[in-house]
Amino acid sequence: MRLSIVLLPGDGIGPEVTEEAVRVLDAAAHAGGHTIHRSTHPIGGTALRSHGSALPESTLRACFDADAVFLGAVGDPAFDRSAPAQRPEAGLLALRLALGGYANLRPAFCPDGLIGRSAYRPDLVRGADLLVVRELLGGLYFGEPRAVDLEAGTAHNTMRYERWEIDRVARVAFDQARMRRKLVTSVDKANVLETSRLWRATVSAVAADYPDVTLEHALVDSCATRLALAPRSFDVILTENLFGDILSDQAAALAGSLGLLPSATLGGRVPLFEPVHGSAPDIAGRGAANPIGAIASMAMLLRSAAHLPHEADNIEHAIREVLSAGHRTRDIAGPGDAVVTTRQMGDLVIAALAEVAERRHSYHGV
Repeated sequence: MRLSIVLLPGDGIGPEVTEEAVRVLDAAAHAGGHTIHRSTHPIGGTALRSHGSALPESTLRACFDADAVFLGAVGDPAFDRSAPAQRPEAGLLALRLALGGYANLRPAFCPDGLIGRSAYRPDLVRGADLLVVRELLGGLYFGEPRAVDLEAGTAHNTMRYERWEIDRVARVAFDQARMRRKLVTSVDKANVLETSRLWRATVSAVAADYPDVTLEHALVDSCATRLALAPRSFDVILTENLFGDILSDQAAALAGSLGLLPSATLGGRVPLFEPVHGSAPDIAGRGAANPIGAIASMAMLLRSAAHLPHEADNIEHAIREVLSAGHRTRDIAGPGDAVVTTRQMGDLVIAALAEVAERRHSYHGV
């Protein structure tokens, strides 16, 4: 098959992890006999410097023409005091809105090779495997009016949802639960927020169309506590934009690092894939970034956008084997561990990928 991908390396460590993800993609595609066409375009702080816009029109046009978009990271402290429209993050929000992806899927689990290395006790994290489904185009991040006046010391944001926005993302969560362990935990703050009362009522109505899936409701603060104390009690967590942003980062503690986790944004004109982590400007250019989250995001791209589950499985198997063998980037290294660079981790995954592909080829006899 032929696949067209737009690469948006972005800022900070984004270009470094994107490069490793692309190298793994090329290795997986070559082994499967597939052709990948890709082009690279600026976004975020990089785009502000070169084009004066965090999301240049040329970048957006390329995204619309692609089968999938891969984003490295966005964020640059040099623009921290800029107006909202002139911050790198404005490019990411504009991209999400333009592409129309409303369901952000963020899996979180602890690979066997890292049990005992995360902040969790091994008995709490072993077997934990959850998926956060975050509504991505509503709530505080997009609600109007919004404004800030730093001199006056005032600011305001608007949290707003409509029933149809909640309904469509809830159906994604229930569909995902049907392919997993058939439990949806809908997270809100219905004891305080009117938007959460609508959220809870709408999700409950959607649940009637999924009698095979169990629905439970949880307040966001109790959910955060439960994530820390009983992560294995979750299957699919469904929540709104702000809560999903926070809870999915907390769930990353299952793995021990934000650098390990991928995400996919679905439901729009073109799907978007990106690691959960940010641009981490403090370690940019030092070869210290963990590319596993980016590589795993590329596996999600192959599965969801390219419909190549075999190649996606191979990449994920390779990641697990590398971690189980004890290879560590700085963020997941413990005392006495040998630390590998970003590039070396990419090399290790590519080598493991070749071995995984050969084993599966021999096993299936094809």
